[in-house]
Parts: sequence; C-alpha cells; structure tokens
Amino acid sequence: MKHLNSKDFQFYAIILVFALAVGLITGNMNKGSQGTAAAPAAAPAETVTADTSAGVKTAKVAETGTGVQIVKAEDYAETFPLQYTSYMQNDENSEVVEYTEQNPYIKTLYEGYGFAISYGSARGHTYVITDLSATGRPHKLANCYTCKTSSFTAEVLNEGDSAYAMAFDDFTGKIEDAFGCFHCHANGVGDGSITVTHPYLTNAVAGDFESIDAANLSCGQCHSEYYFDPATKATTFAYVGLANMTPDLMLEYENKLVDGEGNMFADWVDEDTGVRKLKVQHPEFETFLNEGSPHGGPNAVMSFTCADCHMPQKTAEDGTQYTSHYWVSPLSDQNLLDNTCAKCHKDLAGEVAAIQKETTDRENQLGEALAQLDTDLAAAIAEGKIEGQDLEDIRMLFRNAQWFWDFVYVENSEGVHNMQLTAHCLDKAEEYINQANAMLK
Repeated sequence: MKHLNSKDFQFYAIILVFALAVGLITGNMNKGSQGTAAAPAAAPAETVTADTSAGVKTAKVAETGTGVQIVKAEDYAETFPLQYTSYMQNDENSEVVEYTEQNPYIKTLYEGYGFAISYGSARGHTYVITDLSATGRPHKLANCYTCKTSSFTAEVLNEGDSAYAMAFDDFTGKIEDAFGCFHCHANGVGDGSITVTHPYLTNAVAGDFESIDAANLSCGQCHSEYYFDPATKATTFAYVGLANMTPDLMLEYENKLVDGEGNMFADWVDEDTGVRKLKVQHPEFETFLNEGSPHGGPNAVMSFTCADCHMPQKTAEDGTQYTSHYWVSPLSDQNLLDNTCAKCHKDLAGEVAAIQKETTDRENQLGEALAQLDTDLAAAIAEGKIEGQDLEDIRMLFRNAQWFWDFVYVENSEGVHNMQLTAHCLDKAEEYINQANAMLK
C-alpha cells in the first residue's frame, strides 16, 4: 500500500465530524508586492456565508477582468493572527514519500510522462511552490501553476485563458504570494466568506453551484480532476453538471475530445505501446460528492463538508474560538472523535486503516497487472504479433483500464471518501485488463 506517514492522514480519514465553521484560509507568503492592495482594516466576527433554505452555505464567485491585485497572506496576519498561525503549522507536515520508489511499477505506467520522473506524497500546502520546483519534472507552460500560487489565480482572472498558455519560466518571476488567502476568499472579504476564484470550477458545476456547500467548493477548486484543453491550454474539468461527474462519464467525455492534429486527446502517448494515455489528478472533490459517499454523496447518510473534518474548531488561550487552518485528519482530534464520530463508530481509526489497506492492496495488485500488460503489449507489437484493429482495440482497453486504476491511486483518501466508487473503479480497471489480456493470448 502507499506509505501513510504521520501527517498523511490529513487527507485520508472518513468525513465524520460535526459541522464546523469555515474561516479565513491564510497561506504561505513570499515577500514583495504585485501592486498589493490594502490589508483588511479590522477583524470582524468570523463568519462563513449565508445559509440557504436547505442549510447549504453558498459561496461567492470572483469577478474577472477587473485588475485584481492580491492582498497577500502576511497582510492578514495582524488582523487574523489565529488563522494565520494555524496555517503556518502546515510547515510541520514536511515528510515526502517518493512513490516511484515505493511502487516501482508506476514508472512503467507513467513512462514518457513527468510522474515517472518524480511523484511525491502530499504534504503541507505551504510547500506547494517548493515542491513544484523540486520535482525535476519539466514544466512547459504556466498552467502548471494552477492552484500553486495566488498570483497565477489572479493572472487568470485578469487575463482569461491566455494566461494558461504563458511560458512557465515567464510567469515564475511574477509570483509574490503562494497558496494564500486569495484562493478561497479573494480580496478584502472582511466577513471571511468563501469566494470561488477558479472559473473552471464554476464552469464545471454550472447550475449546481448553489447546491454545493461553500466549503466543498473551496477545496474542490484544487482537489479535483482536470485536464489542459488542447486548444487553449486552460485548466478544464471533464464534465458540466454534477450528473456528469462520474468517472465513467468523465472518461467518455475525454475519449471524445480531439487534439489539434485530429487525434483522440491524450495527456501523453506511450512510445512502446502507442497507448494514448490519460493522467488523473487527485479527484477528491469528484469522489467525495459522488454516489456512494456516506457523507458527501447525493444520498449521504449524514452530510458533512471537507472543512467539517479537516478544519477543526479551536479555542485560543483567551477563549476566542476560531477555525483552524492547519489541515488535519479527524483522527488527530480526540475531542471530535469522542463527541461526534463515536456516536456511530466504535473504532473509526481501525475502520479507516482497514479500508485503506484493502484499497491499496488491490490498487497495487492491479497496478502490477497493468505494468505487466504494458510489457506484454510492447513485446507483441515489436514481434509483429498484433496489429490493425486488434491493436487499436487493446490500446483503448489499456487507456480505459489505466484511467479507472489511476482514479483510485491518486485519490488521497485511499478509499475512505467513497468505498462504493473506489470498488467500482477498481472493478472496471480489472475488467479492462482481463479483456486486453484475453486478446493478447
């Protein structure tokens, strides 16, 4: 299974915590000014957003093309010291596990793509720029900065899709605020309300926007599956509306995309097999809100948000209550476990561990099987044993199998967010692998 270090549980625990207030997300900072706007003048009572009649807290949407300048994270430190201090605790989550060493088979599956060079485990958001620079993976365009820096988020709001096609190195010098307050609150939001600053998310959820809690939208801006549009290079989601947000329909969507040369869209093409591959990216948003999720899906037993579990309510020494911005697992907060989770779960930690073991054991089994299929297919092609339509059919089976396997492998909860969807994806991957192997025999 993937290594679960002492900090990795910040993403992995099941969403079973009492609803907590979502506060002002503050981030790491880099010194300098991008025409810095004035910092908020006073700290009002920390609130979230207006409740709808259904109890869903609705988010605001950032304006575009307005010459937005960023209020940097350190500008909020004086007026929101508790939130800022808790955010900087994310520095403590510094351990990185290199998955290419832990699971060597992924070097075969990702061969020809950056993740075969380096693929590190998630750690504190304060490290996003450092980690992006340290991967050793090539970065051609500025779209790689999506979600990594408030500076790029503002660039997209101001310049539109053209920002995504900038050269990576041309934008690097413009970075003045890393993963800061702006991502989730835009500028000068004195009441701490959540603002969606990434247009690709509002485009994707479309008419369902107001039905999704602000906290889930906030996290879903970055903890989600996306691709880069082949024409504009813009960060884009493979669905419009929640009804189309299933792994099956997203794959169908991407299988219909065509690149600028008239070929089926692919993130890259495996040189040895000719398989036009897709790379899934941390689809926590899609997994948690999908059918089968006990706390985020449309038929949830009890509904909670990402923040309910990963941003606990804290009390300062002077009695001030605030929302922590040190993203953790509910398993690390005994108070929450005792007063909320224990009402339904006698041993939540044990349940989580069991789910994650079952998931990672199976994803590794199927990952190894995919890698072997890759080797066998490459050999069959080299020896002239398969060609024509049969070869194209096997390539398609491989593409589909890797999509469903990867949807689970890169989703950070290791099955906990949605056991039903996890099992479905792994079942589909196995089905496609078996069909491809049968054709090779």
